[in-house]
Amino acid sequence: MALKDVVSGTRNEAGIAAVLTVLKHDLGDKFQTGQSFREQHSHTTTYLTTQLPDGVAFVESADDVKAVVKACAKHKVPVIPFGTGSSLEGQVNAPSGGISIDFSRMNRIIELNAEDLDVTVEPGVNREQLNTYLRDTGLFFPIDPGANASIGGMASTRASGTNAVRYGTMKDNVLAVTAVTARGEEIRTGRRARKSSAGYDLTRLFVGAEGTLGVLTSVTLRLQGIPEKIAGGVCSFETIKAACDAVIMTIQMGIPVARIELLDEVQIRACNAYSGLGYEEKPTLFVEFHGTEETTALQSQQFAEIVGEFGSTDFKWTGDVQQRNALWKARHDAYWASRALAPHLDGLSTDVCVPISRLADCVVETQRDIRENDMLAPIVGHAGDGNFHVLVLFDGKDPESVVKTEAFVARLNRRALSMDGTCTGEHGVGQGKMSFLEEEAGAALDMMRTIKRSLDPDNIFNPGKLFRL
Repeated sequence: MALKDVVSGTRNEAGIAAVLTVLKHDLGDKFQTGQSFREQHSHTTTYLTTQLPDGVAFVESADDVKAVVKACAKHKVPVIPFGTGSSLEGQVNAPSGGISIDFSRMNRIIELNAEDLDVTVEPGVNREQLNTYLRDTGLFFPIDPGANASIGGMASTRASGTNAVRYGTMKDNVLAVTAVTARGEEIRTGRRARKSSAGYDLTRLFVGAEGTLGVLTSVTLRLQGIPEKIAGGVCSFETIKAACDAVIMTIQMGIPVARIELLDEVQIRACNAYSGLGYEEKPTLFVEFHGTEETTALQSQQFAEIVGEFGSTDFKWTGDVQQRNALWKARHDAYWASRALAPHLDGLSTDVCVPISRLADCVVETQRDIRENDMLAPIVGHAGDGNFHVLVLFDGKDPESVVKTEAFVARLNRRALSMDGTCTGEHGVGQGKMSFLEEEAGAALDMMRTIKRSLDPDNIFNPGKLFRL
């Protein structure tokens, strides 16, 4: 992440003025240009510079989306999709101005096919809303990024989260999307069939594109059956390496964990204080198993034997719903718990992902880097797939602190790349990681630029994100 990547683009003042007039006429009260609306649709949850759009369209249908895109395409004005604003890398900023499309009113469940385990939703449906709707069907949507994000935003950033080790990420769970292209036409990228050999995989092209190729108007998702039994547990270790090695062994042994989360000793201290827990301040694993009464008991026993080999003697597991929910509530509150360690400081949340065999190396080296530079930076990770997050607490008003923090993030990203990992496992690139995507993709970045120019020749879709044209 680097502030130098958060640059202002060239504004098309005449085009913006024309689009504001058109949308005020066509959308009426659904289009707002007030300062407070614009500020609400450009905020970031990091220290990145805020860049406001010129107007906000509260779309209610695909026809509204097409109207906005057609007007913006005609006058070559940027379009920035907006879900809930929980993205972490400046994805909703408007560096060249333009129109923010707010999907909060496009939040309908379009079609549920319970027998086929799939559902089609509008992009403004959020994760908790969807699972509440599905509760009585015996089905659920497993992707849990830790925030109550919108499905459109989760698809656009290729989100994952705590359940990814068992259920995969958004790229594995999106069957098809509909999207409005730069011509203002709505296309469908696939059918509900579970596999297809027909043509290019356009669905996966749009999933993770961060709104740079088109605007999603619906998403068809794969669902899962709610497990008969869910058991959760927690165990601590003397070292972070022992905890990571226990994770690696668990995965290699084929134990089907649903979630396996790593919290370092600093993060545990934060969670204890914030959520009223009493865990030892040691590297800790939170784990969850999905299955039947018999299989979850067996998996818990097998896991206890593995962690015992790495020095953990305090593995405790439970099938009690309230105890399990309290455990994962504390995990989901990890960000706010970390911020509470130093409320007067700013927070920069970043993530990387490495092959699981290199997880211990990467985390241990990162902890050493944090200590050597006298930084306060808790670590929490989706350890089962090699993805971990670091929340750096620093003084955003102190230029030296900012430089020091950005240098640390650069070292972290390059450390992951040196281990054949990626600069982001789930946050996405946005503005904050453009430099690292260049290093990661190499010559393949030219192909991404070719695709972008082909589908969006006037660069109206979320410009200034992913890479520089």
